[in-house]
Order: sequence, then C-alpha cells, then structure tokens
Amino acid sequence: MSAWQDTRPSRVAGMSARDEILARLRSALEVPRRDEVTEPGDVPRTYQRADDRAEGSDPAKIRQLLVKRLEDYTATVHRTTEAGLPEAVAAALEGAASVIVPPGVPEAWLASSDLSVTRDDGTAGPRALDRIDAVLTGCHTAIATTGTIMLRSDDLSGRRAISLLPDLHVIVVQADQIVLGVPRGIERMGEDPTAPWTMISGPSATSDIELSRVEGVHGPRRLHIVIVEPEPEPEPGPAPDAPKTAPTSQETS
Repeated sequence: MSAWQDTRPSRVAGMSARDEILARLRSALEVPRRDEVTEPGDVPRTYQRADDRAEGSDPAKIRQLLVKRLEDYTATVHRTTEAGLPEAVAAALEGAASVIVPPGVPEAWLASSDLSVTRDDGTAGPRALDRIDAVLTGCHTAIATTGTIMLRSDDLSGRRAISLLPDLHVIVVQADQIVLGVPRGIERMGEDPTAPWTMISGPSATSDIELSRVEGVHGPRRLHIVIVEPEPEPEPGPAPDAPKTAPTSQETS
C-alpha cells in the first residue's frame, strides 16, 4: 500500500480558481506513478510481435489478399512467374520512354524492355529525376493485410528520391517477401533497424477540404506491382495402362 494521502485542498473563501487549480496540480504531481518506467527491462513486452499461426496459412491466399488490397488502392497488379518476369516488367513500363533503376536491379528484369535505362549512382538531382518517366525497383517486404510495400534504402530498392519523383513506379515483389500482417513486417525491418525505410500503400493521393482527390502530389501517380509467384505444379497425367501379362498355357490350349 502506498503511504500517499489525498491532500487536495478544498475551496475556501478568498481562494481564487487559479490558486485552487495550481494547488490541485501540485498535489497530483506527488502521487506515485504505478506505471513508472525507469529501466529498459521495465518496459512491457506483451504486445503482439507476429501471429505465427496465421502467417503459416496458405501462401496463395496471402498473395491473393495482397492483390485485393493493392487493387483497393488503385494500384495495377501484374502476376507472373520468374520466366515471365521480363515480359511483365515490359508491360508495366508500357508508355514510358526512360526508366531509372537502383544499382542492384538485375539486367534480366529489363530484357524485354526497349527504353532508355539509367543506373542510379546517387548524383541525379530532383530536376533530373523529374524528367525521367519511370522508376523500377525491388522491395524488401510486402504486407498483405494493409497492402503496404516496404522499401529499404539498398541496392535493390534504391534511395528514397528515385521512388518519389518519376510519375510511374514499378515494384517487383517476390513471393517469399510477402507476409500477412504488420507484426511480421516490423520483425523483418528489425534485420536492419538503422536503415531508411519507405512504406508505400497505393499511388500518391490526397484530398483537399472539399474531398477532391488529387493524385501525384507526394509521389508517383501510377503504381504497378509485379508479383513473382512460384511456377505452377504440373498437372498429373493419366495413369499408365497396366502391363499386359503373357497368356498361360491353359489359356492358349
């Protein structure tokens, strides 16, 4: 039991409202805090980190949920396999004449694209980036529940500026980069907690006080997501015919 006693002053004749309020504040500040945290070990750690049971559900259903959320945000989704990735990237970049890519983007991703490619070396400023039609990046994590694509500032996702200034952003998402919920996404961010992170949920859009939607104010107006899914399992063929046995001597007589 705390030894603290309620000593809040009572209103008496001649005491102003200001004095009463200040006296009550002084008394309240003397109350011991039940939730006081003084050491890192005292911080409660009961919050949800990841729902392992849900995360272990059918990966195809998790990918489908991501597609639904992305389409809700008016993003365009292309679903393909590794073999069809160059064609899917070319389709996503259709209409663009130039594209900038981070240094770690594989050449194979652009094998079917016929446009001017710039490998970002960090020297292009805002005006130069604004003259480029599109940007192609990879990603670090995609959260299906919220439809959020998480970019880490590395050789595959690039620096933040290149994902903000071109009008079209194409992001390649591998199947093993897709998680179900935010806790698992935050857990994956813990792999590099000091890195700059960019979280994207749909194309850039905002609304004014009259709720008029304006796109492209804070980033690309168009967002295309290319999801690379596993190769489909081959369908089982017809069962082979049973081998014919040679007739017995009784059958031939």
